Amino acid sequence: MHLLVCGGAGYVGSHVAKVLDARGHRVTVLDNLSTGHAQAVRWGPLIRADLLDPASLDAAFQDQRFDAVLHFCARSLVGESMAAPYDYYENNVVGTLNLLQAMRRHGVDRIVFSSTAAVFGNPVAALIDEDHPKAPINPYGASKLMVERILADAAHAYGLRSVCLRYFNAAGASANDGIGESHEPETHLIPNLLRALINPAAPLKVFGEDYPTPDGTCVRDYVHVLDLADAHARALDYMEAAPGAHAFNLGNGTGFSVMQVIRAAERVTGLPVPFERAPRRAGDPPVLVAASQRAREVLEWSPTHTSIEAILRTAWDWHRAPAF
Repeated sequence: MHLLVCGGAGYVGSHVAKVLDARGHRVTVLDNLSTGHAQAVRWGPLIRADLLDPASLDAAFQDQRFDAVLHFCARSLVGESMAAPYDYYENNVVGTLNLLQAMRRHGVDRIVFSSTAAVFGNPVAALIDEDHPKAPINPYGASKLMVERILADAAHAYGLRSVCLRYFNAAGASANDGIGESHEPETHLIPNLLRALINPAAPLKVFGEDYPTPDGTCVRDYVHVLDLADAHARALDYMEAAPGAHAFNLGNGTGFSVMQVIRAAERVTGLPVPFERAPRRAGDPPVLVAASQRAREVLEWSPTHTSIEAILRTAWDWHRAPAF
């Protein structure tokens, strides 16, 4: 298939482009490079366009025919979304509507959407499956849930086929391919703790030590970015025979606290992680751990990076010699 990867210059999008290319698909990347990196576009041409500029989207779709779209363009910082909700609803909801309308005008009826565990809010079960109540506690999660609803409505009204993939914590890298996690500002735990190892003068901040967890720090489910990419390829195959709107949770099914990740990083690198305590960040739930049984059964997806040490090792390889 010829696939348009929107946000393919970013962290997850670039890894998905790599996997799709390896599976014989033709990839074109669409990105405005506001947070992505041109150096990460290595598996197909780059179209400079912006989801908030419908004319630029029409130009992209007019030039060539796409069989499906994979959509990674989003603002994705929980704390920033609390401070600037209008920006999040405009970029994540209005931008997606612009993309969907351009797809409809140009006859593209399949999309894989990058969603998030933030649609669930504070969990009411130890493992979060797809039927868990959706009650986001920050504008980022709310904006993604709005798009999920739009996709469900579009399936009914227009016959749009869609798969929403709700990531828990994407982590790791494909260092041998020169791609990894590089955001500015960086808010994710694993890249920040590895940066602190490289530059001990800028210690990691551990946000909150009074959560209702065994050691008082947040617990998260980490899934390797290449395992996420594999799920996207499988979602494309699934849509071939599955009309309608679908959603799957993607995680390893095991939670690790911030302190557990720090100790694992010390074992992998042999170095002490310099860190300092800081107050909680607004919008952070105490625990988020996925139940991914539906993806395992329906998409026949299974993570191959199952230990936090294995995930950290690939990220450490990238951070020691980043390509951008």
